Amino acid sequence: MRDMSNNGTQRVKRKYDDEFKRDALKMIDNGQTVRSVAQSLGIGENLLHKWKSARRSGASGLEQENIELRGRVRQLELERDILKKALGIFSREK
Repeated sequence: MRDMSNNGTQRVKRKYDDEFKRDALKMIDNGQTVRSVAQSLGIGENLLHKWKSARRSGASGLEQENIELRGRVRQLELERDILKKALGIFSREK
């Protein structure tokens, strides 16, 4: 009799090379969400978070600061763009 505890499916643990991980993290660094990167690459969000944490703990102080500042710059650019659009909408003549 067959064991039905896994419903006939087995999880295969895949290995990802360092280049794949760097490319995935670069997508996040460039402003994509973890969810969208995970979906586009067919991997779990938790795995991306794990890679981000590993990178953070392995980075030197200056590298870490650089990563954080780049994220802050992206956030500020997004806010600036939103404010520009709002200004354009509210400054139109009626």
